[in-house]
This record gives sequence, C-alpha cells and structure tokens, in this order.
Amino acid sequence: MSFALYLVGLAVLLGGIAWALITAGIAATYVAIACLIVAGVGIMMAVSRTRAKDPPA
Repeated sequence: MSFALYLVGLAVLLGGIAWALITAGIAATYVAIACLIVAGVGIMMAVSRTRAKDPPA
C-alpha cells in the first residue's frame, strides 16, 4: 500500500516538474530527461523504503 502511495506522489511530483519546465520555456527533450532522472531516483527510494525487512536470524 505505501509503495502505491509513493508512486502516486512521484507522479504528482513529475507532473509539477514537467509543467514548470514547459512553462519556463525549456525544450521538451530536456524536460523528458529531467523527468526520467527524477522518476528513477523516486522509484529507487520507494523500493528501498517499502521493501520487506529481513527477519532476525
């Protein structure tokens, strides 16, 4: 459940970043590159924070 919330938050963040960059007049190629980088970092953070903890040995 929390992984899905991370992804929803990431989608909202990416939308805001893309909108701001397009409004600022940045080329679409650079907007796409920035969004891919942020998406990659966001997915890595979501996976690392929501993965199941190893049981104690």
